[in-house]
Amino acid sequence: MATRDTSKLHSHQSADEAILAKLGYKQEFRRAFTPLEVFGVAFSYIGLLPSTASVLFYAVPNGGPVAMVWGWAVASAFIMCIGLAMAELASAAPTSGGLYYWTHSLASPRCRNFLAWIVGYANTIQSITAVASVDWACAVQITAAVSIASNQAYATTNEELYGIFAALVLSHAVIVSLGTKFLARLQRVYILLNVCLCLIVIIALPAATPREYRNTANFALGGFKNLNGWPSGLAFILSLTAPLWTIGGYDSSVHMSEEASNAAVAIPWAIISSIGMSAILGLGINISLAFCMGTDLNAILSSPIGQPMAQILYNSLGQKGTLAVWCLVIIAQYMMGSSCLLVGSRQTFAFSRDGALPFSRYLYRINRYTNTPVNTVWFDTILVLAIGLLAFASTQAIDAVFTIAVTASYISYITPIATRFVFENDFKPGPFNLGRLSFPIAAIAVSWMVFMIVIFFLPATPQVTAQEMNYTVVVLGGFMSLAIFWYYCPVYGGVHWFNGPVPNLALANKGEHGDEDSASEKTDKRDIELSVSAVDA
Repeated sequence: MATRDTSKLHSHQSADEAILAKLGYKQEFRRAFTPLEVFGVAFSYIGLLPSTASVLFYAVPNGGPVAMVWGWAVASAFIMCIGLAMAELASAAPTSGGLYYWTHSLASPRCRNFLAWIVGYANTIQSITAVASVDWACAVQITAAVSIASNQAYATTNEELYGIFAALVLSHAVIVSLGTKFLARLQRVYILLNVCLCLIVIIALPAATPREYRNTANFALGGFKNLNGWPSGLAFILSLTAPLWTIGGYDSSVHMSEEASNAAVAIPWAIISSIGMSAILGLGINISLAFCMGTDLNAILSSPIGQPMAQILYNSLGQKGTLAVWCLVIIAQYMMGSSCLLVGSRQTFAFSRDGALPFSRYLYRINRYTNTPVNTVWFDTILVLAIGLLAFASTQAIDAVFTIAVTASYISYITPIATRFVFENDFKPGPFNLGRLSFPIAAIAVSWMVFMIVIFFLPATPQVTAQEMNYTVVVLGGFMSLAIFWYYCPVYGGVHWFNGPVPNLALANKGEHGDEDSASEKTDKRDIELSVSAVDA
């Protein structure tokens, strides 16, 4: 039996390496992630319960129970369309570069370099802001735990929050710098904890909630509360920010393609299954909260604890019970942060492999002891710590990081999905294929993302001051403006030297090692079509 399993593993690895070689890249990582562990990366990146806790303040004032329950169901359907369209591309070309690689392969030669550049930078920004938003939310959750323990007498400062945030980010950098096999096995722990935590809230919360906080089915499933002042329809749409941020980052498994076994099958199914499981469990969580939150939503939002979900748990479970559950939420959020940094470092590695990032020469290196891209881990860490400084500008500035993580990801999702159908190309699907449904699903996904990007730029209330404005468009616009300037910069800009994904198989043939490779040593660009199929492998 063991011999058969080993033979099957070697067969998958040989097929994976053949597919990667056809895409133009040599095998540099150890393929230590099983299909279950690839799913674990995406599922822990979503971090269902801690993510729901982090962004519940978007749903509660913009529709209350209706937004929490039905908004989740509506958003989940559209998210699945995005996931299906992305899964089809991932099956055809499973590489860590993922989104920007697909864009370059499918777009017209006249604009593919620029589009790949924009997608690569948007995806890099999304990866970094995801780490920043997750770890900032974790820092807030830690201070909420202190507030619960002190009977809500503790009030935190920005300096204390940033100190906790920095400690979390640095500890994640240490973990993600470890070996691939350790990181792969860790995903199993993440899956178990996240599922158990969801079931605790779905089952235990209703059982423990006192009568005064229990809601009727009419209120839990049909009670609409609009507290922010927008027209009711727009308020409901704004509430979708919560599920869209929560079930986000499902492209994370794509960036693990070069470390996964049987990647052409494992990656698309990791995307779909992580979205599906999150949608079902998340709906259960929101229904449970809607039945157990009471009817005074203002009291939940203005709680001294600073976390709506923590206040709901406190009302139902009391101080000790809430602390026990909340500690598990913090642990799950912490695990989520490490998954975000893991995925982000692989995206940064892939982009620097093609020479697109500053310091690519130093970032495109594999550590000879851990066989992981340690340089990119710490490069991302420095950028995350810098983004965290936005907290000292204003609360709205650091809150913008949450929506940037979604809007930047949507920019990077829209482009490759659309280019497949907008431009003439020789796309050949992999083992996962939607057939005739490909175009309608892609059209729904792209239309939805374009619409929601506009919504993400709106402020929380129609009456705003300069302090209360939504700064998403400013911060994201600043990042993307710098990327465009870097591309068109005279003499040194990417327009003069960036040619998209660069094959590095010539280096492998010469026997050079990954830790000595750099972007400046690469071979000349050659055209690579997105045309891998199961038969080719």
